[in-house]
Amino acid sequence: MAIEDGFDWDHLRYFLAVARTGRLTAAAARLRQDHTTVSRRIAALERALSTALFERSPQGYGLTASGRRLLVTAEAMERTALAAHKEIQTDGPLVSGTVRIGAPDGFGSYFLAPRIGGLCREYPELRPELVTMPRVFSLSKREADIAISLSRPTEGRLYARKLTDYRLGLYATPAYLAAHPPIGAPDDLKAQVLIGYAEDFIFTPELDYLPLIAPGVVPQFRSSTLVAQLQATLAGAGLCVLPCFMAAAHPGLVPVLGAVSIERTFWLITHADLHDLPRIRATSDFIAREARVARALFLPE
Repeated sequence: MAIEDGFDWDHLRYFLAVARTGRLTAAAARLRQDHTTVSRRIAALERALSTALFERSPQGYGLTASGRRLLVTAEAMERTALAAHKEIQTDGPLVSGTVRIGAPDGFGSYFLAPRIGGLCREYPELRPELVTMPRVFSLSKREADIAISLSRPTEGRLYARKLTDYRLGLYATPAYLAAHPPIGAPDDLKAQVLIGYAEDFIFTPELDYLPLIAPGVVPQFRSSTLVAQLQATLAGAGLCVLPCFMAAAHPGLVPVLGAVSIERTFWLITHADLHDLPRIRATSDFIAREARVARALFLPE
């Protein structure tokens, strides 16, 4: 597909990956190539265009003015290619290829991972990738094809569909409760050991729920992930606010202060450029269907 002056259309895939990740190694992982190949492609593109597209530094690759101009054109070409792919596949599409799902660690590890086998059986040619991390995934930078979010996006070319509301409560082990003063009211939590998020890792306001239950109480143990908080709670380290769908998997946990109940919402987000691709729609519909079937797990009576 090369044209005059050594310009190769395929180099733009590598350019977009580096521009979005800011690092050769991250771009290489996304493209499933080694970093030397990515570096070589970027160098070839810069030679063909006779300009530097990136400023190299120990912090990574930042776009130059020329690189920012090329990014606009490259993303427009990407949208055109995706639209062509979608149009060609309108008749009897084969659901195949890789689809990356970015999800909070609790939802991803405790709800979606045990069910992902059903998606693979339904679509044998599909290759789902589940990335479970306590963070907001950028769909515009292609960090994921589908993102599970705790808030509905208010800007950008994004589609959002509500998956489900879910309930959280305060939990502990019987052994912890037996070894500490009784808890009859929220004020009693001041004499207890609380487990919560490390402040730097509260990546969305929806996770800052401890002040709603115990104002002014500082957790003794904090972690960046909900799964780590759950494990500490199971070991009897303290009290923790947990989603009911996670606590239900562990009969050794008991709810504390039954009046304490918090509700949040999971949203499924896709980018407008990818929304109607067969692999994206099939995966989105599968996740939505599984969430609908499990409504009682998310919102127990």
